[in-house]
Amino acid sequence: LFYTIPFYFILLFFLFKIKSIKGFIYTCGGTLKGRNGTIESPGFPYGYPNGANCTWVIVAEEGNRIQIIFQSFAVEEEYDFLSLYDGHPHPANFRTRLTGFQIPAPVTSTGSVFSLRLTSDFAVSAHGFKIYYEELQSSSCGNPGVPPKGILYGTRFNVGDKIRYSCVTGYVLDGHPQLTCVTNTGNTAVWDFPVPICRAEDTCGDTLRGSSGIISSPNFPSEYYNSADCTWTILADPGDTISIIFTDFQTEEKYDYLEVEGSEPPTIWLSGMNVPSPIVSNKNWLRLHFVTDSNHRYRGFSSHYQGKPPF
Repeated sequence: LFYTIPFYFILLFFLFKIKSIKGFIYTCGGTLKGRNGTIESPGFPYGYPNGANCTWVIVAEEGNRIQIIFQSFAVEEEYDFLSLYDGHPHPANFRTRLTGFQIPAPVTSTGSVFSLRLTSDFAVSAHGFKIYYEELQSSSCGNPGVPPKGILYGTRFNVGDKIRYSCVTGYVLDGHPQLTCVTNTGNTAVWDFPVPICRAEDTCGDTLRGSSGIISSPNFPSEYYNSADCTWTILADPGDTISIIFTDFQTEEKYDYLEVEGSEPPTIWLSGMNVPSPIVSNKNWLRLHFVTDSNHRYRGFSSHYQGKPPF
């Protein structure tokens, strides 16, 4: 008994330590001010810690905006995320979440505050990320970036400047090939169209123009295929808006999803078995990005879009 009791307490001690380590939360981040700077995930480039919950808030001068440019990005796909907020880190300001190993395009805020939050699980990590941020004057649209397999022509990004895009051989450009830096109704410099994408010639997706049309998942109404990655860009005349109405929607919840950009909020994620409510753009374009994993297949979705001129 003399030897048994100490062993029992030692065992409890180690079990407690293991449980504590597994549940450990690594916090970091802070508030950043200044014309420009860099943000690195903790431990970059040797790997961020497990259980990370780090938030950075970038604050610019009133009237200016913030642009972030990714210089490196490697985050364990679908388990660790970098969430972006157009404003303070509140659910109402959520913009998108990033994961995986592809360097994202630059992101520009609509106001003078922009936030980033890194969350990681308690297992595998990756190299992490390095981000350059800078304040943009109201007359600058900022560098919109280059899509994968794309080519950018132009180095000036102020009001009145134009840039053009093309794709390398074997890829098709979806979207508007020319962007112009214009001033919106809020007297802020913005690009008149989203950055186009370069899609492999044998993949699904399209650039859609005209007053109305239909967009459906591949093979609809039969089951869509696994590992799909489709992007449709709907373009309307300047000043017009676009509404999209879903007539059918069936996807594997949380694993197969449709991402809609160009609306309010700026990014909407749709997944599951419920037909979504109609979506109206806040610009003269909408982009739909359909992604499926390697398991389970469903009917997918069907939708009708229509352009609407201003009153």
